Amino acid sequence: MRANSQSSTDAARERFEPVLRAAGESADALGTELFAVVDVLDSSAGLRRALTDPSREGQDKAQVMTDVFGGKVSSDSEDLLAGLARARWSTDRDIADAIEVLGTDAVLASAEAAGTLLDVETQIFSVIRLLAANRELRLALSDKSRSIEDRAGLLENVAGGRVASQTGLLLQRALGNRRAPTLTAGLVRLNEAAAARRQQLVATVTAAVPLNQGQRDRLSDILHRAYGRGVQLNVAVDPNVVGGVRIQIGDEVVDATTLSRLDEARRRLAG
Repeated sequence: MRANSQSSTDAARERFEPVLRAAGESADALGTELFAVVDVLDSSAGLRRALTDPSREGQDKAQVMTDVFGGKVSSDSEDLLAGLARARWSTDRDIADAIEVLGTDAVLASAEAAGTLLDVETQIFSVIRLLAANRELRLALSDKSRSIEDRAGLLENVAGGRVASQTGLLLQRALGNRRAPTLTAGLVRLNEAAAARRQQLVATVTAAVPLNQGQRDRLSDILHRAYGRGVQLNVAVDPNVVGGVRIQIGDEVVDATTLSRLDEARRRLAG
């Protein structure tokens, strides 16, 4: 997002956080409402333009939002949406993107209140790894002749059958979300959002063999010192990675043949 849209999104997330805290486990209902609003906005360029037109008064735009969604969502969601309509947006699509982020925040806040946030993060990562290893599964999930609900059920089954309710909601949302270029990319974003809510970075570590607990602890410590915050390690095994590990945090990739080379990379990153 450009500056205006990012600023408006950040401000809305800050205002919404106390609402999510108060809602507790029921915050996922707010997420469901917001996702439905996103779907309406995605289907109507005219409505998006009416809500983001810089030549219109903020209150006028807020009234448009209320006219469309008033009575169809909770009062908390309605207040949030009216505030978003009053804000400034760089492009008309950004307001829908912001509401998608806020909906995800709501679902993750529900998991946090339920004490299952780490479970949600772990379950999403397991699906990411399954997709990477199974071409037939990727094809089945991209089959538009199957409903989103059917494909979401398939995802839940391959994830272990019984996943947190918030995981199921986010998996279903990822299948229908057009904001990421691929399903895997969308799930990676959700995984990172869950970690961020736990105030953790996500490091995807690919190694030739499973890491023992000592190696995990040492790697976590090195990355914590390099980045100045806690790091959630998601470890995948790939025999093609010979004699070392590959570490990805966001868009940054570090390849290390030994942990000592990783320590060297840490010193370079720290300047």
